Amino acid sequence: MIIGLLTDTHLPNMIRDLDELGPEPAQFFSSVDLILHGGDLIATRVLDWCEQFAPVVCADGNNDIYEDPRTKEVQMLEIEGWKLGMVHSLEGEHRPMSELQRLFPSPVDIMVAGHSHQERLEHRDGVVLLNSGSITFPRHKELRLGTVGLLELKPGSLHAEIICIGETNGRPNPGQAMSLDITRNGAVPD
Repeated sequence: MIIGLLTDTHLPNMIRDLDELGPEPAQFFSSVDLILHGGDLIATRVLDWCEQFAPVVCADGNNDIYEDPRTKEVQMLEIEGWKLGMVHSLEGEHRPMSELQRLFPSPVDIMVAGHSHQERLEHRDGVVLLNSGSITFPRHKELRLGTVGLLELKPGSLHAEIICIGETNGRPNPGQAMSLDITRNGAVPD
């Protein structure tokens, strides 16, 4: 299962959809099976745009003031034997893992979040923490292409990446690419 991740789109009214930022968002999301949005999308038209590529699951962000059946405060998924939990914010991300696990109704192997506009990919205490940064306002800079996440899940193995999705003329992408491969139960990554 290949999952595309984005968060903190904060799409302003002057921008209709992510196509207006260039072809890179559509190129990236056209290759995924599922899209996870970590919240602060501001307008549900972002989810509508994403759904042309794959089903969408979204966590409610602190700036999201709408009701939509695709969003919840906490999202829980089990994919290829991996338990994934998604919330908008893992404030105090450096807290002990036992405290972070309390954000979810049951223990998870992967925590997906947003809020900080800062990309993060970490494996700590047997749990992957993944924040794809912001596709449109990376590191709280003005509107420009930023970062997205890619998560490839197989039974027993996981591949995660943070990808700098491109550059906007006159506004370089401040994101940092990273990747992580995890195996469990004796599996070997392909």
